[in-house]
Formats: sequence, structure tokens, C-alpha cells
Amino acid sequence: MKNYTGLEIAIIGMAGRFPGANDIEGFWENLRNGVESVEFLSREELVKNGENPELIDHPAYVPASAHVRGKEYFDADFFGYLPAEARLMDPQMRLFHEICWTALEDAGYNPYESGNKIGLFSGGASNANWEVGAILANREEMVDDFSAFNLRNINFLSSHISYLLDLSGPSITCNTACSTSLVAIQRACMSLLLRECNMALAGGVFISTRPQVGYIHQDGMIHSADGHCRAFDAAASGTIIGDGAGVVVLKKLDEAIKDGDHIYAIIKGSAINNDGSRKIGYTAPSVDGQSKVIMKAIQMAKVDPSTIGYVEAHGTGTKLGDPVEIAGLTRAFNTEKKQFCAIGSVKSNIGHLDTAAGVAGLIKAVLSLQHGQLVPSLHYQQPNPEIDFANSPFYVNTTLRPWERNGHPRRAGVSSFGIGGTNVHVVLEEAPVREAGSEGRSHQLLLLSGKTPGALERNAARVSAYLQQDTTTSLNDIAYTQQVGREAFQYRRMLVCRNRSEALALLDTPGWLSAGSHYISDKRTVGVAFLFPGQGSQYSGMCQGLYEEEPHFRSTVDECLSIVQRRCGKDLRPVLFGADTRIDQTEYTQPCLFIIEYSLARLLMSWGVQPSMMIGHSIGEYVAACVSGVFSLSDALYLVVKRGECMQAAPTGKMLSVSLDREGLLALCGVDICLAAVNGPSSGVLSGRESSIAALKLQLESSGHVCRELRTSHGFHSHLMDEVLPAFRDCFRVLPSIHPPCLYFKCDG
Repeated sequence: MKNYTGLEIAIIGMAGRFPGANDIEGFWENLRNGVESVEFLSREELVKNGENPELIDHPAYVPASAHVRGKEYFDADFFGYLPAEARLMDPQMRLFHEICWTALEDAGYNPYESGNKIGLFSGGASNANWEVGAILANREEMVDDFSAFNLRNINFLSSHISYLLDLSGPSITCNTACSTSLVAIQRACMSLLLRECNMALAGGVFISTRPQVGYIHQDGMIHSADGHCRAFDAAASGTIIGDGAGVVVLKKLDEAIKDGDHIYAIIKGSAINNDGSRKIGYTAPSVDGQSKVIMKAIQMAKVDPSTIGYVEAHGTGTKLGDPVEIAGLTRAFNTEKKQFCAIGSVKSNIGHLDTAAGVAGLIKAVLSLQHGQLVPSLHYQQPNPEIDFANSPFYVNTTLRPWERNGHPRRAGVSSFGIGGTNVHVVLEEAPVREAGSEGRSHQLLLLSGKTPGALERNAARVSAYLQQDTTTSLNDIAYTQQVGREAFQYRRMLVCRNRSEALALLDTPGWLSAGSHYISDKRTVGVAFLFPGQGSQYSGMCQGLYEEEPHFRSTVDECLSIVQRRCGKDLRPVLFGADTRIDQTEYTQPCLFIIEYSLARLLMSWGVQPSMMIGHSIGEYVAACVSGVFSLSDALYLVVKRGECMQAAPTGKMLSVSLDREGLLALCGVDICLAAVNGPSSGVLSGRESSIAALKLQLESSGHVCRELRTSHGFHSHLMDEVLPAFRDCFRVLPSIHPPCLYFKCDG
């Protein structure tokens, strides 16, 4: 962090919907390919959309529109809104719900997980038409008046989403006209630096509820004469108003690096001011106001202006605004160097997004930094005669070109100026080089979920598409994000894979998803139970692969082996991991099983899998008791070793698993055969002398019953164990008093 001031803010997540692009990836493709996302409508389309034919024939009518497709749709059920509530909600609020969720997923954070105090800073445009329409639509009061008021009023934008997503940081809705969304981002940066929150969502939205039609051009006003925004060009006549929404997820840089977050770019400095009254009119721009806010941002960033290689300008393409902006930038940079800094305006691609304009420009600049490319600003041929680019630090970039570093990190400035004089400027820097993460385990667990079976299927398809598209991100990182950075919905599926090929093969297998998906009816009541088995489950080399690959498991096993060696004088390592037949002698079976089960439990708990209850059978009861705090590890191992030694000295016997109900099992019991355990409605275990169990096994098999001899050295849980009780009871006398556990556990057997 030696190259940073400590005031840097990391951009760790982004989401947006813009004309011609329903996501950030599509937006970038349009930018780098020089796509103009303004649509020009035919007369037939205009009439179909409800435009007045007489208006279409007006000589100043421009049949251009820049709108977001699908803006009328909203997944109300996903966010828990009733259909009646969704119908009344301002469309800007609907869309902003969706991109806030998408941005948090992009950042890899689940808002419902504790530990994050997330702020929300946003803004949208007032919409009198929608408010009146919503009032009329609710005449039958399907929604109570007060709730309806909150839903249709854009002033409640931030607080609605903060409530829904359980965001406990500051929740602020602002409006500074065209600079709203960049002001929201600047305010979020200040809030992070003041520790009012440790993460923040910030951005803005503008959605027009008018049909997709054109407009009447008026000289001297903001609307373009031909539907094109020609920023800084001699033929510029204004811009076109477009729909859009964008949001970024912010965190202090040092914390983002520590947490291993993906960083798109860094906000090095930012500033906000107002023109005041020293200009020709309320709506006019000011060279003085703009230059001061840019200088303040550069001062906070502590960078030389000559190292800034690109400026995303406000760039509305007006004859007055463009020259004022270049004059303000030139004064702020205050350098003799000429034409080293590219300049452009996203408004030439998508129009002016009003309250979402600033965040659109910021996202464009961030993507340019990330990809190391300067994208073309469209429709520029010759400069506005009032702009002297030759004697300024700037040139309009009109082609896609590599962004060279020239001995310093790539840096960019982003400006947004609101009608009324609220100016904001942000200085960006490319992200630091990310240190390579660990390779992770040989196998990865990918988790998938959805609120419906269809949503689960679509999410699986998205993961499949991502795995095919992005071949650089490690599978380890992808699996981690899917586990901790996603909300777990009711419909779930998982897969275990070693590499991308295995994951894709499973994801693309027909019927794989539906065959193994699970439905969790109420996730709030779902707990985890640890079940610890008894003897019969042991085998040579138990969990040897896990011991070799998992450091936590290995250290726990080693600790247990050391305790047994020190306290009981037994070396269990060759029995546990060697080809040692003593593994089936109860003197060794019991402590070896305990060690493996205890170490597995501790490994799962180290991964965050905490049991809400534990169930143990036979030797497994001791593991459950130890994990829950009844015994210390040392005392539990001592008891288990002594239990095994006592039982080893008892008469030998056998155990038989039989597929019968309790009554059927009891009918088979006698002097030499006992009912050892009832495992289920039609399954149990009988125990007794070897000869008696062998004879019973032949009898049952000849009559067609399913039975299986267990891998044990003695007839446990039978009368054969009675003689070991006095000696085993004496072992407890050397132990300290036993206190009840804090964690409930249940024993079986």
C-alpha cells in the first residue's frame, strides 16, 4: 500500500442497463465497437407507439429514441412484492432493485450475511405522469394509500431497497439533476472514509414512461437537431435523452485488498461543488465552478494531471456547454503539455441518461481502465470553433486504440455537471496487480440455487456460460464465490469437480439438474446434524487422502495420535495408515475411529459447518460428547483407549445386521443372542457368541431374509460385555468432574 494515500476507494462490483445493452458486458462490446444505441423509428412505428401524426409531420420532429428494452418487466415475486404493489412502483425503482442485486452478486457479496454494514446512495428523476397514473390505478385501494405513496415516489428509492436487502448503512436518495448519480458515488466515497459503512452501493437511474417516440427540436435547447450527440464537434446541436441505470459497489481499497475482492478500478480522489451565482444564468455552465471541482479532485488524488490519460467528459454536445467544459479542464490541468489526454463522451453512444448520466460515464471509464483500451467517441469530425484543442492538453479520441501506461498507472477523470450548477469530478486509477491465489483443493464444490426450478436451471446455464467464456479465473475462486457470495434459495443443486471440463460436462448433461435438485421449504429452520457411527465402519488407511491434502485435518489427527502416545503409550499411526490387520481388533478400532470422526468434525467446523445437534452410536457417542464439551479431548481419548482395552479382554463374539422390524428381531433373541441396536423401522443388529450368530445367519439366509455380518471382533452391546463394566467404571474415577454441554447432543445405541 506504499503507493497509496489511504483515501482510495475500490470499485469491486458493477451493474447496469443501458440503451442497446442489458448488462455491463454488452455495454463494453458496444463501446469498443463504436455502436450508437439510438434508434430511429419509422412513421409506422411512431403511429403504432401512439405518436400524434400531426406532430410527426412537424419539420423539427426528430424520430429518435434511446431506450432500455424490457423496462416494463419486473420480477416482483423475487423481491417479495405483491403484483398490485409492483404495478404502482415507479419503474425506476423496479429497475434499480434489479441492478443493485446484480451488482452485489458481481462483487461476490450476499447482503443478508452478517458482518457488512452496507450503505446505499442513489437518485432518480421525479415523474409526475407516473405518480398521477399510479394514483388513478389505485382507486380501488388494492394497496393502502400510504404504501402506494411510498411506492410511486422516487424519493423513497434508497430506503425501499435498503429495507428489502437489509442494508444497515446510510440510505440516501439525492437529486442534483444530471450529476445525480456521480454525486451519489462521491457521497458514498466520503461515507466509507468516515466509517459510516464498510461497503456502499452507489449510482442512479432514469426511466422515461413515455412511449418510444421522438421529440421536437428547439434551437438553443438540449435536444439534438438530428438525433445524434456530436460532443465537441462543430456540427453539435445537443444530445438525446435516454433511459438507463447503473450502480457500483465500493469499499476502502485496503479492505478490498485484504478481503481478496475483485477490483475493477480505484477512485483516487473526488470532489463536489456548486457554481454559485457567478455565471450568466441558473442553467448555464461555469468555467470557474467546473475547473475548481476538477482541481479539488486531483488534489485529493495526489496525482500529476499530466499522468491522466483520459477524461470522460460531461459532453452534452451543446454549442455553449462543450467549450466551457474544455476551458474548465484546461485551467484545472494547468500544464504546458499539449494533447496528451484523450477525451470522449458516452452520450455520443447512448444519449443523455439524466440522473443516471454520471454513473454511465464512470462505468465506461472503469471498463476502459480494466481492458486497457480507449474507445471511440462518436460523430466527431472537426472541433467546435470555440474550442482550441491544439493549445490544450486534450484531443477527442475517435478510434479504438490501446491505452499505453507511459511509465505510470493508467488514470482517468470523470466529470458530471448538473443543471443548477452542482458539479462533481472523480479521478480513477487502474486496479493494482492482483496476487495469485492458492490453487485450492484437488476437487471443488460448486453450489447452485434458485427461487424456482426454472430459476435454478437458468442460474446453472449462466454458470456454464461463464465457465466457457472466462478461462482465466481459477475454479477455486469461482467455487468460493458461489458458496459465500450468493444467497442460498430454496431450490438447490451441487456438483463436485476437479476442473472446468468436469463441471461443464455435468452442467450440460440432460436431466442432471432435475435428477439431483433439492427443495428447502424454510431455510431459517434448517440445521446441520453430525452423525458419528460405531464400529464396523473402519478400514485400513481411513481418510489417508484427506490427511495428506487437508492441513487442518492432518494437524487434528496428529494431535490425537500424540495424546494417545503420551497418555496411554500406544502408537496408533501404523494401525491407522498402514496395512495393519489390528484395525479390526476393538482395542485399536475404537481409538482409530474416534480420531477420524473427531478430526472430520473439526474440519467441517473449521469450514463453517456448525452442528445444531449431534447424534452418536456406540463409540460415536464419545465423539459427540467430546465435540460438545462433555469431555476434554485428552480425557475422551483416554476413555476410548481404555474402553477398547477392556472390551478386547472380553469373550469374543459377532454382530449381525438383519432387515427385520423390532418385533421380528426380538423373536430371534435368546440366551446367547441379544438385540444390540434398532437402526430403523425394518433394520437392526443382533449380537452374541460367534457360533450362535453363525448359526442364526445360515437360518435367516435359508428363509430368504437379508442379513450381513458386521466387521467387529466382539459381540458388542450384548451380555458378553457385562464383565468389562467394573474395570471401565474405574477409569472414570481419574477424570475431573463432567459438566453438561452447551450444545445439545443425543445418543443412540
